[in-house]
Amino acid sequence: MRIRFHGYTDAGDFFSMGRKLNKAQKAKQLQEEEERRLQEEEEARLQAAREEQERLERERKEQELERLELKDRERRADELEELRHLLEENHTAVTKWKTDAVEKAKWERYMRCDGTPDPAVQQDINTYISLWRDDPEVDNTVVLKQCNLALQLIEELEGLLRDVTDPQEGQKYQEALINLQELIHSKHLLTTEEILKRASSNIDTETGNMQTVVRDDNITLCLWANLKKNPRFKGLNFEGVDMGFELPKQLAVSDIAVRNFHTRYDHLSLLARMAHLRIHTSSYRSLVGAEEAPADIDVPEQGETNGEGEVKDDTTQQQRADEEGFEGTGRKSAASLQSGNSAQPAEGGDSQIQTQMEALGAEGELTSPEQLSMTDRGERFHVVDLMQYTPLGGVFYYDVFHLPPQAHQVNGWEIRQLLDTGLQFFQYPTEKSNLDDNEALTWPPVGVSVALPESVVFLEAPEVARWDAAVKQWRMDGITDVSYEEAEAKISFKMDSFQAFVLMQETYANLPFQSWELRPLGQDSALYTINGALIGLSITIQGNQCMLQSEREIGLSHLVGKWMSGPALQRAMLNAGINIFVNEYTDKYVSTCGKDPLTEHAAYEQMALFASACAFSWSKWNAKCGAEHLVLQVCEHHGSTPVPKSLWSLYLLGAQRSQKLEITEKSEAFSPDHYPGSEFHSTFIHMLQDNMSAVGIARTRESNYLFVDTVQSLLCATRPLMYS
Repeated sequence: MRIRFHGYTDAGDFFSMGRKLNKAQKAKQLQEEEERRLQEEEEARLQAAREEQERLERERKEQELERLELKDRERRADELEELRHLLEENHTAVTKWKTDAVEKAKWERYMRCDGTPDPAVQQDINTYISLWRDDPEVDNTVVLKQCNLALQLIEELEGLLRDVTDPQEGQKYQEALINLQELIHSKHLLTTEEILKRASSNIDTETGNMQTVVRDDNITLCLWANLKKNPRFKGLNFEGVDMGFELPKQLAVSDIAVRNFHTRYDHLSLLARMAHLRIHTSSYRSLVGAEEAPADIDVPEQGETNGEGEVKDDTTQQQRADEEGFEGTGRKSAASLQSGNSAQPAEGGDSQIQTQMEALGAEGELTSPEQLSMTDRGERFHVVDLMQYTPLGGVFYYDVFHLPPQAHQVNGWEIRQLLDTGLQFFQYPTEKSNLDDNEALTWPPVGVSVALPESVVFLEAPEVARWDAAVKQWRMDGITDVSYEEAEAKISFKMDSFQAFVLMQETYANLPFQSWELRPLGQDSALYTINGALIGLSITIQGNQCMLQSEREIGLSHLVGKWMSGPALQRAMLNAGINIFVNEYTDKYVSTCGKDPLTEHAAYEQMALFASACAFSWSKWNAKCGAEHLVLQVCEHHGSTPVPKSLWSLYLLGAQRSQKLEITEKSEAFSPDHYPGSEFHSTFIHMLQDNMSAVGIARTRESNYLFVDTVQSLLCATRPLMYS
């Protein structure tokens, strides 16, 4: 308890009042107060000096910035004009070269004179389709050659669709393409029927059944005919092709034939996109990447007359195609695989690139890909999003047929029952209406196993999707007991019924990039290296040719070390499962830095102009500088050796100016302060020139326009400043 002493806080204060300070104590107290006052005055003086120094430094920096900005404004018009001139000069040269290349290809196609139709001429392709449809030839060797020719025509039609600008022309190409696809599948069914008709003449002595394998560059056909009907039969693995199947007892005793049919091309995924997806895109190359821009084209109705007045309707063929999922392929609006490769001409005094970049501003208004859902027997289910997943390695058709009547030998005569129904699919599971009311049967799933295609890389365990012919979509439900043997590159699973299926991989499994680098190897030569999320690779650029390099050989032997054009390499890499390319929907599936597309595209243009003399690389500060700016490492580099780490410098790029940064890649925090002694420039290339040798600058001015265009196309197609 505290005791109060007449207003004093405590007893100590009360008694201290009674004591008086002596002279020494008073002097010491005064001295301490004086020292404290002097110290405070000194601290105030130092603080004022520091503030004054900071003010002067701030004013000096402001004056320096004003001087640099004024100098930048004075030369801005000249720098922009010089850049515009370089870009338009290259663009004009590239456009002329591409136009000449198209005309040359047309002339060479015309002079080929090998009897094959020209897909660009509607009358020629329609006549070819009509004659082939009516051709009664069913010999497997002959039909395979015919199908291979048709596949070449389809490839040419796809090229025409990528370059077409007239929607009506695109519609004609699309119609011809679909008709050829349907006809190819119809012909394969005819040859399958012909082989099965003679199953009893090719019985395997060990099993008592017929089994055969037919292969060429585009297909692998495995057929098994159940002639013995052994109830203990479980399944079969076709030797040499690593394809097999498992059957339940109900089918082991049935009069059936099983087909495992692998096509290294995929005609079903196009039907899926046509049926339910509307793909929006700009007609500019911009950041989407060349050769990959689809456009909307309507497909005419089945049975509609073509331009030559011929009605394309074949009941038998259509009936057979229906079973494969090609029914009514022309009855709905379709999105054709067309690319608006050529840019629109600039208007007024604006540069071509500025016009392209303005078009990119509308990219954010595009509708995002839909989560497609369907209804099956009252239950809703999701179909595969073909933007999120990519089918690889072609299509595997897993079918069961009624075994056609076999020939009988009687007194030297061959007697065979002829049916006009063609090859009939066997219904499994059997519909309930075909069973007695008191019959209750279970329908076990059917098994299948396949080896992973040799020309495809699966970065992760592949997903399996089955084809739903009713809705013309891929589905991942209804697939059980999946077993993936990575060492043997083999996958097996079970399905409730016989259906076509594909192996899929996430489209953007290798994004975002961990790092990237573009460095020169010499005049008009560069090496573009990307370290992806799962696999790294390099692309050597020489003129307008590209060559893929990768430490991984499995699945890429047909690509690594092969020279090809940029668009051809892009398509080949996508087909092989190595995707480093992006489009306007990629950011829906991959985390990004969220950069301004105008600034980003301008950077790629100027990087391409200087790619013969400067090296560019990823910087960790690019993710820290905001959406309106870009940060990357740059240095002048000559020769094919790697760039020493000590030579890199950081540059900050914005919409209005570029500058060299004071910080380095090892700094603790990001700072936009410019490098002491450096200046501001309105363009990236003029900023780089301040620190380049005369030899390096001269090399950039001598860059070939095809090399510049190829580098720019690769950068725009991969967008490393956005997706790393």
